[in-house]
Amino acid sequence: MNQTTPNIDEGSQVIVLGDIITDIIAQQAETLVRASDTRTNIAIRAGGSAGNLATWLATTGLTVHFIGRVGSDMFGSYHQQELQKFGVTPHLSFDPQLSTGSSVVLVESLTGERHMLTDRGANQNLDLDDVPWELFKAGNCFHLSGYSLQEAGTQRVALAVLDKARQENMRLSVDPSSTSLLNQVGPQRFLEWTRGADICFPNMDEGRLLTGETSPEGIVRFLVEWYGEVVLKLGGKGAIWARRNEPVVSVPAVPVQIVDSTGAGDAFCAGFLGEWLKGASPGQALQRGTRLGALVAGQAGARPTVAMTK
Repeated sequence: MNQTTPNIDEGSQVIVLGDIITDIIAQQAETLVRASDTRTNIAIRAGGSAGNLATWLATTGLTVHFIGRVGSDMFGSYHQQELQKFGVTPHLSFDPQLSTGSSVVLVESLTGERHMLTDRGANQNLDLDDVPWELFKAGNCFHLSGYSLQEAGTQRVALAVLDKARQENMRLSVDPSSTSLLNQVGPQRFLEWTRGADICFPNMDEGRLLTGETSPEGIVRFLVEWYGEVVLKLGGKGAIWARRNEPVVSVPAVPVQIVDSTGAGDAFCAGFLGEWLKGASPGQALQRGTRLGALVAGQAGARPTVAMTK
């Protein structure tokens, strides 16, 4: 029984494609007072599911490239610097018309649950000319955030890049990223677009939509018929790994006092993927993912700090 994946080749690189978002995090200091003022702590942070994953992935020591589109505004330059700060090589195009994507993240005072009001902005104009095609070659790994499949323009780019990655026999990982995305494009279309990826990272809500199953075991049994491996994120209950004809591996969540759950799933994926690419066992990769996920849930903001990279 083989429960490891081959080590990533020396000099290999991970290419991440997806959204860049400026997170305006509004963390309530008290219960919402309707039609009046509510004391709130507000912070501006770099975000976007794919951007979050790329920065956490770089902290694992891998060489990471990020492909995206930002506005020709101060936030566009800010995001380029934020990616570089953590060792990610940015391939950002600057849109002359749309501003950098942004999201108002409302964090509930008692539960840490978040609600996001998002304007994807320049992300929507990602174009085939924005892609550094020379990075797509055998030995490298490509990770796709499902948000890129949400609208016609970025969908065209994402599908073209998926095809290129397959043609070059690259390792391929996908994250559905959003139940609203799956409802919009249809679960079956998502499965067909991403069929055969080496690894898929749904959470429970996404897994239910993709499969029609209600239990974690039922979800992963269904999805291993579409993907080489499946890692199901269970939030406060941990995560499980599955591969066809092999026993399921599970780990519990790392206990944490939740401050803001934004980006916890992205950090989990990065932690797992970083270990998986280095040939770690599923259990080791799951443990690394749950540790990083808990680290993010226990802080305000979805990205690592500089101190975490030292």
